[in-house]
Amino acid sequence: MSLTMSKTERESFLAGLHVGIVSIPRSGRGPLTVPIWYAYEPGGDVWMVTGRDSVKGRLLQAADRISLCAQTEQAPYEYVSIEGPFIIKEIEDGQLETMAIRYYGDEAGREYAANAGSSSGSVVVSITPESWFSVDYNKRP
Repeated sequence: MSLTMSKTERESFLAGLHVGIVSIPRSGRGPLTVPIWYAYEPGGDVWMVTGRDSVKGRLLQAADRISLCAQTEQAPYEYVSIEGPFIIKEIEDGQLETMAIRYYGDEAGREYAANAGSSSGSVVVSITPESWFSVDYNKRP
């Protein structure tokens, strides 16, 4: 039996609450691979927020494709990894708060977003998943 998730399973998993690991190419070095908050609705793009002038933000200016992986931390392990093109957009009002609430809950998320100050230095990175890889060890006999 295959351990690969179906389209519905992988999209549902990716939409769940996980810290993602984003990988961004770097010239002459291995990719920058770091944890990041993200959001996803099945059938859509994955989006995340980062600083325009952060290491991630600067590397994104020279990249055309990136990867993101989400996984469980407890056995039986599961993961979904996506790869594809992305676009960088200006952050819209409420997007940082939406992301903070997703990860911290309503009260702490609103507080986090309020204390983060101006999001004028932040951008939204939207990845269109073209390649999917997944494993669900719950399917192991």
